[in-house]
Amino acid sequence: MKILGIGNAIVDVLCKVSDDFLIKNSLVKGTMKLVEEDEFKKLLSSLKIEETISGGSVANSIVGLSQLGNKVCFLGKVSNDDLGRKYEEGLKKENVKYLYKIKDEPIPTGSCLILITPDSERTMVTFLGTAGRINNEDVREDDVKNSEIVFLEGYLWDEGEPKKAFDKAIKFSKKTAMSLSDLFCVERHKPYFLDLVKNSLDIIFANEQEITALINAKSFEEVITFSKQIKKNIIITRGEKGAISIYNEQLVECPAKKNLDIKDLTGAGDLFAAGYLHGIINGLSIEQSLIKGTELSSKIIQKIGARI
Repeated sequence: MKILGIGNAIVDVLCKVSDDFLIKNSLVKGTMKLVEEDEFKKLLSSLKIEETISGGSVANSIVGLSQLGNKVCFLGKVSNDDLGRKYEEGLKKENVKYLYKIKDEPIPTGSCLILITPDSERTMVTFLGTAGRINNEDVREDDVKNSEIVFLEGYLWDEGEPKKAFDKAIKFSKKTAMSLSDLFCVERHKPYFLDLVKNSLDIIFANEQEITALINAKSFEEVITFSKQIKKNIIITRGEKGAISIYNEQLVECPAKKNLDIKDLTGAGDLFAAGYLHGIINGLSIEQSLIKGTELSSKIIQKIGARI
């Protein structure tokens, strides 16, 4: 396989809401909040569902890579329930090899409310369910060794069993990529993420907010200096300012596409990562990889949902 993605297997539930809905429910626009099943169901009960799609950050990237013709596989934990079976079917339809064998779990398949406000920004409320119970026994050594790149998501990292799964994947991988995923995620796990970025990862995806928070930078110049010093391939998306890649001492920029009919920002980072990784595994230059990432992210934000 070209790329093995390991991440939260989450079913996305898309709903349109007003800004007042976020305020009323103490939700911070543009972030992801983890909740228990009761709170998830309570929020969902007052909403109209627009669409239900198999999701999860790295899973979205892996599907994007498959659609570009790459041989890819995904590992994420679901339960043998209606959502879990739909999740598996969704991956198979996209020609993604699903490495988890579905069985009855003590808690249900995870799901994520994606709340889309009129400005097209998305705010997520996630019940991880069994997705957050991934452990090192779920990660098979041969699957990792047989992949050119292992792609992990920050959302999945947590102390205990998920950390052990991360450690095993990193130990046996030829090359490891990871997305920092979310500002709140970075704030929760800052020392661990910083250690991973400095010592364990080869390719790091982040938006400007996430990488700035990770190193407590006061300016973007500090981010660039840090990225050059650690000599990793750090890719930073900056919204309307485009995207940059910093690899060793080389800084490459790519402008954002203009005049887009933006409908929903869900999956912008996921599909950007898919385009960039497609470039890396197919011998494109860093500039060409940035362009491919920008092309895919521009496409996804002009439709509802995180799958093209």
